[in-house]
Amino acid sequence: MLVVMRHDATPEEIQGVVDTMEEMGYEARPMPGKQRTAIGLVGNDGKVNADRLESLSGVMEVIHVSQPYKQVSREWREEPTVITLDNGTRIGGSEVVVMAGPCAVESEAQIMDVARRLAAAGATILRAGAFKPRTSPYAFQGLGEPGLRLLARAREETGMAIVTEAVDPESLDLVAEHADIIQIGARNMQNFSLLRRAGRSGKPILLKRGMAATVKDLLMSAEYILAEGNGQVILCERGVKGFDTHTRNLLDLTAIPVVKSLSHLPIIADPSHGTGLRAKVIPMARAAVAAGADGLMIEVHPDPERAMSDGAQSLFPDQFDTLMDQIGTIAQAIGRELAEPVAAAR
Repeated sequence: MLVVMRHDATPEEIQGVVDTMEEMGYEARPMPGKQRTAIGLVGNDGKVNADRLESLSGVMEVIHVSQPYKQVSREWREEPTVITLDNGTRIGGSEVVVMAGPCAVESEAQIMDVARRLAAAGATILRAGAFKPRTSPYAFQGLGEPGLRLLARAREETGMAIVTEAVDPESLDLVAEHADIIQIGARNMQNFSLLRRAGRSGKPILLKRGMAATVKDLLMSAEYILAEGNGQVILCERGVKGFDTHTRNLLDLTAIPVVKSLSHLPIIADPSHGTGLRAKVIPMARAAVAAGADGLMIEVHPDPERAMSDGAQSLFPDQFDTLMDQIGTIAQAIGRELAEPVAAAR
């Protein structure tokens, strides 16, 4: 439930609504806007006496939120959520943000080389896994904490922010110490205890759509994070399982406008995992920007043929340069622009 205050409501009237909600046994979440304040009621069990709230001084209207994902919904917050990172990158605004890098941190030389190339091309966020949940227990599982330290060094040299995956509560704490954004991967989208832990981390969270998850499932998982008080959530469409074997997954581009109509949270696309094939990444990245994605997550490796994971879907650096030129043109055509490159830290 949302209580929308009149534009001239006083701080005392707003506090009066908050106090009344708490007296009724619920939690109140004030959300100041440009013109008026809305107050969200958390814990609605269907027995809220709306008449009591409507009668309070300064109240314009009471809106009943019907979706099970309350804080994630547009009805809860009409204005888009914009997440600003320490390097100035803004996710969810008018800019299109590019996160790029190898599937995994493999060595110091590898991650530093590709980070320099990506920063020069205009990417503002470096993606690479230090912890890798793999289908096979015998596949490369990542460097762990040493990989996180290498990512931090790459950030220091290039000025790029870092996004990397946490696979369990223990790795989440380590990732939170080193990264700017904590990624919750597709396999953990419905790991609800991990989502709650992420919500308490105080860090922006990148939440990937599960391989068999509906849009509603994705939004409900995001609700777990917001319910812990963390509104800095970035959603990611990364492809769902289909029946056609020509691509690794089915990149659901319709999810982008659907999510934007239902939720205030930003959404990006991952055409690398969405297709699994290098030749398909650039076309689908272009399409995702045209569909309104707030950003892209692209796998790039200095030598994909020798990559320890996901080499088949990783772009060569020269291909990434071409992609950046193309999506910049598309962004301008729909009234947006690529995020400004960051100045190197040194």
